[in-house]
Amino acid sequence: MKKQFKLGVIGGGFMAQAILKGAILSDFLRARKVLVADVSQKALDSLEYLDVNTTTDCRDVAENCEYVLFAVKPQNFLDVAKSLHGIPVEKVISIMAGVKKDKIRDALFGSGIRIARAMPNLPCSVGEGMTALDLSEFSSSADDCEFISSIFNNIGNLLLIKEDKLNAVTGISGSGPAYVYLFIEGLVKAGIRQGLTEDEAKTLAVSTVAGGAEMVAHSQDKTLRELVSAVCSKGGTTIQAVESFEKDDLEGVIDRAVSACVRRAEELSE
Repeated sequence: MKKQFKLGVIGGGFMAQAILKGAILSDFLRARKVLVADVSQKALDSLEYLDVNTTTDCRDVAENCEYVLFAVKPQNFLDVAKSLHGIPVEKVISIMAGVKKDKIRDALFGSGIRIARAMPNLPCSVGEGMTALDLSEFSSSADDCEFISSIFNNIGNLLLIKEDKLNAVTGISGSGPAYVYLFIEGLVKAGIRQGLTEDEAKTLAVSTVAGGAEMVAHSQDKTLRELVSAVCSKGGTTIQAVESFEKDDLEGVIDRAVSACVRRAEELSE
């Protein structure tokens, strides 16, 4: 039986809004074919500019939407699932960190449910995000794969990946923007200490990080270490900074931080 809405979203928070903004403003989805549920009227009011349909009852989404996107906090999922008891849901998309497909399936009491798991990150809100997506349960349907992939292609880049790697993805790209912001903040503060104004230091730091990332993306014939070496000259200035980073075990600092993030994702998976 054909559903009234193409996409239903349970949870109207920041990431859900970023996804909907990309899908609707790119004309991939018509606003009238979207239904969003959230217990917070304030969250629903913030979606008014997209002109989507809204409800405070997530059962409306489960009953009336072809695809159901879960965008609630992982710790709230079981309560949401209980509220949907008795409603058959066939196609599920989840952006909940650490919540495995088997847990989603069990909670929704549906052996026939097909589930896609995605891990988008914060820059999706400005169309420059990175999403890792497990589509394995939809592999028999080209139409389903195209629809789900297109949702995330409209908010940035997309990497197809298996579910067992999604916790690692959380540690790199899901949480990674925070690491980048910390690094930029460190550059800005260092610049201020060296006599720059905050605006000057921020302009220099942001442009340098963005430009460096673009250069990596367009220098596929060079390794990252070769790019580092290209900036360094023997006896010059950059090598002094690089050697300081190495002395302070920057690589180890990053590895330990990512490991801590992945461990937390694994805890949420249990």
